Amino acid sequence: MSDFDPTSATIVVVTYNRSHLLSSLLESVVRMDPKPGHVVVIDNASSDDTTAVVESFRERLGSELVYRRLDENTGGAGGFSAGMETAYELGSTWIWLMDDDVEVLPDGLARMGAWTPRFRSIQGRRYDYDGSEFYWQYRVSVPLGIPIPFAPADFDASGYRDMNSGCFEGMFIHRDVVAQIGLPDPRFFIYWDDTIYGWLASRVTPAAIVNEFVLRRTREIKQWDMGVRHFNASSDMYRYYILRNRGIMRHYYAAHGAYRPVAFAIGTAATFAKEILRLAFVERKITRAGWSNLWRGLRDGRALARDRSWRIMQPLAPAPRGNG
Repeated sequence: MSDFDPTSATIVVVTYNRSHLLSSLLESVVRMDPKPGHVVVIDNASSDDTTAVVESFRERLGSELVYRRLDENTGGAGGFSAGMETAYELGSTWIWLMDDDVEVLPDGLARMGAWTPRFRSIQGRRYDYDGSEFYWQYRVSVPLGIPIPFAPADFDASGYRDMNSGCFEGMFIHRDVVAQIGLPDPRFFIYWDDTIYGWLASRVTPAAIVNEFVLRRTREIKQWDMGVRHFNASSDMYRYYILRNRGIMRHYYAAHGAYRPVAFAIGTAATFAKEILRLAFVERKITRAGWSNLWRGLRDGRALARDRSWRIMQPLAPAPRGNG
């Protein structure tokens, strides 16, 4: 911990019309020891009492609290892009991203800080709503463009596992990595944005999920319990973006020489099939809207993939020159 200054870290929270959850999260920040240097709240144009809730914490969090209300709902992707930008401009060395439906454990920042001498892209662990261990698929098959569903969930004596993905519900990342890979892409709106961002980070620095419980989810999500894994419920909007954003993923993989057309098409088919299973076994209904959003997302994703004018996000700082 001697090399880590907690005040150099900024927590970035993205929220939208869930002030009751946001309030619980900010309460948990008040209880933290140590505390971060800043807490940035990005409000995706909420129509509830989010502004009043944030201001009610102003006295207890003081100058730590930075509130930014966007003019429109830009989705999680847009919110985290704006939040990362704000934290970067504040001069933060470490940026800790999270949704509004978690709480931070009191010693969470100390636990994450203990790994900062070794890694610059770090993911901690989470407790689920019921107190059980939440499993996150931290490895991605890049040719397929999908998570590897049975990456080992246990940890050895090292206390970490290498990852090549990311999750904005707990990503802890160094500003130098952000400078190299740029801000998260707001055009995703929701879904795959953190997967791609974590993959980009893993290309420039060793990335790891560490055996440290630092967050607790505060919102119950309907699940299909498969024993070793859970299958979460989704929504028609998510189903659309899950398929549509494959087109954006293709551009990122192609720009970095990782796009394999046949394998990626298989991954897209597997993603489509997974959403059908989610409809059938988690939500227990296959509706016209569910089908429609999947097919519409697939169509729009193909159109995005064929758009030759499309460009990926650019680094915030120029790449360092070689010795030649």
